[in-house]
Amino acid sequence: MTLMEHLRELRSRLFKACLAILIGIIVAWFFAQHVLTIIQDPYCELALKQTLKAHGNVVPEGYRCPFVNLKVTDPLLLQLKISLWTGLILACPFWLYQLWAFIAPGLHRSERRWAYVFAALAAPLFALGSVLAFYVVKTGLEVLLSFTGNNTSNILEAMAYVDFVTGMMLVFGVAFEFPLGVMLANIAGIVTGKRLLGWWRVAVFTFFVFAAIATPTADPFGMTFLALCLSALYFGAVAFAIINDRRRGRNQPDYANIGDDEISSLDDYEVEPVGAATSVGGYDPVEPPTAVDAPTPVERPQSLDRRYDDVT
Repeated sequence: MTLMEHLRELRSRLFKACLAILIGIIVAWFFAQHVLTIIQDPYCELALKQTLKAHGNVVPEGYRCPFVNLKVTDPLLLQLKISLWTGLILACPFWLYQLWAFIAPGLHRSERRWAYVFAALAAPLFALGSVLAFYVVKTGLEVLLSFTGNNTSNILEAMAYVDFVTGMMLVFGVAFEFPLGVMLANIAGIVTGKRLLGWWRVAVFTFFVFAAIATPTADPFGMTFLALCLSALYFGAVAFAIINDRRRGRNQPDYANIGDDEISSLDDYEVEPVGAATSVGGYDPVEPPTAVDAPTPVERPQSLDRRYDDVT
């Protein structure tokens, strides 16, 4: 295919992917409020507990979850945002297929096989990270809001709260894809399992630093739980790398499987013909010898009578 044909195919794939996402957004629009309720449940449950504690386990009349919208357009934008995220998730199989259909023709058969494995693992790992983030937020809110003073009430902005929760879910989901990158680097031959195992201290320290920054709580429990999950995934990727290296025979010299008494094979030895002489070190090649001139014939000797003059 020419460059223009590739661009036309890319345009067609992007159009189909965007159309699928648009259909997903339209479908998600009708149950966006239900999704919003699920996202808001952690804070609503916590606020209800605080209200019951303040009013003697009696729910006040007309009680509602203490969320507030600061702008007139916030309710519409909030539902659009929820519909967008949900539509992306619903249309995920279709637009991922369009991306795969554009990339697959340029891959080898073995690379396609590993790509199927990565695609099958990416979605569960992302979902696992998102679910973990949801529960971290759920437990973290109680810690964060426990610092509220006696004369202060908490009324959160709905848009900011949804951005906070979805952002945490996105960060955790992407972080859980890190082991796939490690496995891909090993398959490509960039790094070996032995070297990855030697980096385990740096990796664990990095995970704890990331968990300390990413988790919204000040308590060590959520941070430790996230760091331990990432560390377990890393060691799982290292185990895969070691097994893959052993299967491919890496980390072994070329003579590892050759016996001490075995004669080296000369099958790959090729005799190269000697070419014409070339100038080496600035000296010209030796010129071929020239033929020797034929000897001059000896003149016939004169007779004795003619050798001497009359006086002699």
